Amino acid sequence: MRSVRFRKSIVVTSTVLCAGMVLSACGESGKDSAAGKSQGEVTVTTAKGKLEVPRKPSRVAALDNTSFVTLKALGVKPVAVPKALLPQKGFEDWKNDSSIKDVGTHHEPKFEALNASEPDLIIGGYRFTAHHDKLSKIAKTIDVAPSDEAEGGYVSSLKAQTETLGKIFGEEDKAKEIVAALEKAQQSATEATKGESVFLAVASAGKVDNGASRIGRLTEPLNLKNVLEAEGEESTSVHDNSGLAPETVAKLNPDWMIMLDRDAAMGEEGGAEAVAAKELVDGMEAWDKTTFREKDQVVYLPSDFYLTEGIQAYTDAFDKVTTAFNAAG
Repeated sequence: MRSVRFRKSIVVTSTVLCAGMVLSACGESGKDSAAGKSQGEVTVTTAKGKLEVPRKPSRVAALDNTSFVTLKALGVKPVAVPKALLPQKGFEDWKNDSSIKDVGTHHEPKFEALNASEPDLIIGGYRFTAHHDKLSKIAKTIDVAPSDEAEGGYVSSLKAQTETLGKIFGEEDKAKEIVAALEKAQQSATEATKGESVFLAVASAGKVDNGASRIGRLTEPLNLKNVLEAEGEESTSVHDNSGLAPETVAKLNPDWMIMLDRDAAMGEEGGAEAVAAKELVDGMEAWDKTTFREKDQVVYLPSDFYLTEGIQAYTDAFDKVTTAFNAAG
């Protein structure tokens, strides 16, 4: 009996090894070629250069949170996403769908779950940029995320990202509509702003800090003057405590404040209930005599902005700026 069991084990093990060798030999190219035969392939420009990817891939893992809203608008249902990075509203179907694997976060990625989802294409980049090489071993991986270093800057690269995704999924016309909406909103915001000074703020860990490194992207194409640049900040992190004193902002006395509320999107550390950004601003005694407080000239970005940051988020943000500045005259 012992020898029989041993022979069965040899057979099973050999089968598994053989299958593993086939997968190893073909890997992502096998998946891509299958997709290519049925849907064709397209060449797209990515952060890693030009790549051929399957057209209309049926099994997509979406890791770049800036792409989520666009993918949904293009009719894409992913097989895997980092569910902790999904916006609180509008993605309940993805969050509660057990057929969509949860791949953790960029801090603690679940590569096993991602591999088990058997993607034809992985949309990486942005928060998952550091994992590109590991992701590429699972399936064809592209990084078309917006970037501050891209030609034309972050907002311009949002357009390129959208057009690329439209090309991949055969939804070029829909992508053009999304881009046109951004361009219209940006133009309106540019016309509504006329050189006013602004403090770009972030509410994080119950404090108000300098958010220029993260949302300075928003004001770059507008006629606004930042009173506090992102000097000395090497990253776009919004949860580092720089020690900015409210009195410093008061002395600069900006005409306007634009606020990114990270706490509203992520909550405070330890699960504590976040203090609303407006409550923080209104409760700051040092700002009692500032122009933005006296005239109520504060633009609060949507509460999920920190988790979206895609083309629709910037379209909405430009619209908010236009509405607020036009109302102020």
